[in-house]
Amino acid sequence: MLDRRSVLLAALIALSAAGSAESDERINAVATFSILGDLVRNVGGDRLEVTTLVGPNGDAHVYEPSPADARRLAAAKIVFMNGLGLEGFMPRLIKASGTRAVVVVATRGIMPRQMAHGEHDRAAIDPHAWQSVANAKIYVADIRDALATADPAGKAVYDANAAAYIARLDALESEVRDIVAKIPPERRRIISTHDAFGYFSQAYGLDFIAPQGVSTEAEVSARDVAKIISQVRKEKIPAVFLENVSDSRLVQRISEETGARIGGTLYSDALTDEKGEAPTYIDMVRHNIRTLSAALTS
Repeated sequence: MLDRRSVLLAALIALSAAGSAESDERINAVATFSILGDLVRNVGGDRLEVTTLVGPNGDAHVYEPSPADARRLAAAKIVFMNGLGLEGFMPRLIKASGTRAVVVVATRGIMPRQMAHGEHDRAAIDPHAWQSVANAKIYVADIRDALATADPAGKAVYDANAAAYIARLDALESEVRDIVAKIPPERRRIISTHDAFGYFSQAYGLDFIAPQGVSTEAEVSARDVAKIISQVRKEKIPAVFLENVSDSRLVQRISEETGARIGGTLYSDALTDEKGEAPTYIDMVRHNIRTLSAALTS
């Protein structure tokens, strides 16, 4: 007679075998940018073949789709996008591709953050919702539900993958909050090169000041730079940070003029490749909070 441990082991082996048997018939999924692609892969596992349009270190704000992207959408069964005005290229790409794929907006259920001044769209909605780990869990739930609808046979796999990944996100959020608690409140002010950390700021109590507003396309005037330099000096902001999708020259100039240290590179809108510091969403958040802490507590 089998004991409970043996029964559980047998069930896990059967589930693994079922996933492997169907791995050669993977569902063709497309995600619009690298961060979303990583979330989709974590939920979809071996049942999906995931293609990302805007790859590592790419900027979805200024991305221009190619004919190859239209072919990718045409071949897809399901397409995941962020929404909230991030992917301005998607409506015309969907139309040009003639795709019959299900298009899923992965931010459904997230409370959008309004910008004081924005350039993504007239509503000034901040699209960078993934910068809050709590929001990332909503992305995961949206992805799980969409995959289960598109592929009912894989529902148990998607449910299990999503639950395991959300547990990892819970641990990540605890780590972020623990690190922030150790940063002196008067030092929780940061200059970054584009306004991508509003949700992070809202969730964890760090004050990000972004000289370029929302859009990475925006040029900063000499007057703007002078105001930023004055603000850094007046408020004694301890560090300025580079981003992997922005021009580094502005931050370097601010640092030279004010003496504020360059605290390192933050990853905002894109992951790195596998050899970089942030090849996954969890790596990205962990890198960012540790980089911030190192600069603000030293």
